[in-house]
Amino acid sequence: MKVSLLDVNAQNLPLEAELTAAFTSVLRSGQFIMGPECDAIEKEIAAMVECKNGIGCSSGTDAILLALMALGIGPGDEVLVPTFTFFATAGCVARVGATPVFVDACPICFNIDTKKAAAKITAKTKAIIPVHLFGQAADMDAVMALAREHNLFVIEDGAQAIGAKYKGKPVGSIGHFGTYSFFPSKNLGGFGDGGFLVANDDVLTDRARLLRTHGSRPKYYHKFVGGNFRLDSLQAALLRVKLRRYDEYTKARQANAAYYTAKLSALPGVVAADPAHCKCASSQDAALAAAGAKIVLPTPYAHNDHIWNQYTLRVIGEGRRDALKKHLTNAGIGCEIYYPVTMDQQECFAYTSDWARSDCDTAHRLASEAISIPIFPELSDEQKDAVIAQIAAWL
Repeated sequence: MKVSLLDVNAQNLPLEAELTAAFTSVLRSGQFIMGPECDAIEKEIAAMVECKNGIGCSSGTDAILLALMALGIGPGDEVLVPTFTFFATAGCVARVGATPVFVDACPICFNIDTKKAAAKITAKTKAIIPVHLFGQAADMDAVMALAREHNLFVIEDGAQAIGAKYKGKPVGSIGHFGTYSFFPSKNLGGFGDGGFLVANDDVLTDRARLLRTHGSRPKYYHKFVGGNFRLDSLQAALLRVKLRRYDEYTKARQANAAYYTAKLSALPGVVAADPAHCKCASSQDAALAAAGAKIVLPTPYAHNDHIWNQYTLRVIGEGRRDALKKHLTNAGIGCEIYYPVTMDQQECFAYTSDWARSDCDTAHRLASEAISIPIFPELSDEQKDAVIAQIAAWL
């Protein structure tokens, strides 16, 4: 049986009548930029993530860029970013003229290592951007403590984690800004690009709203040099149809993850990551060696509500991850490597100092070990069993 990594039609086509009605409503309204659909989704998503203010954006990337601009971060400033993540986080820092300083990853949850982040703070450091990677919250207590101690801004990159929680608090609502993405592959996937920005501070929110529309207020009178970062009315209307079912999608992903963990952990050489070794690669290595681990399963922390944008395995042993990918691909099982090259290793960031790119060994290892398997909500047990069977055949 072939199983795709993601099947957007399995989720979207059953909603065709509602989506078509939403499209028709916007078409007939003639209101294609801003308007009631955008106002409505801003209120609905802000309420869902328990944040005071919500701002629809043209993409998750632009939401990060807008947050940085609203905070006045620019040339001469440094921003701490995880090195094991998608490009947009560091790319936006560079786009405002600031310097991304790359921080290593935790080998258990894949998120930013806050102890190593602390070691990279200088007088130029103005912000830290924790990424809630793969749908699990970063260690926000440690992030916020670091921010308070050094007077840093915090932008939570929740592109893969809208609806995830840290100790009961929705991610994005804890820092100064939170950002989300509605790219079609995300848990709340749109029909093109789209993103969202949240904040509890009214002054920061007002500045971000102003910058979202070229810094103008009123029209044609520009207080700042902003950009065009608006969410389309059509995207807002279509996303609202899916937003009503978001809890259902999340529960299905969580059930799929639990199914994988139960079945895969019964295979020889497959072990669950141990949170006791969080941020400590050396102690985890010893534990994995003692267990004869060949594959390490992802682990949700007890204090987190993981929403499983990805179900990411670590394949232990040089070259073995790539061998598993080849095996799964040949068997028709969708899989993907997130991410094969860390940010500190990217050619476009070679201009940064060796110090800004140093001490990222755990992330480099994760880049050679990580592989994600299908986790989308509509997966059947038969499909999950096909994925498990091919992993078992490879071991």
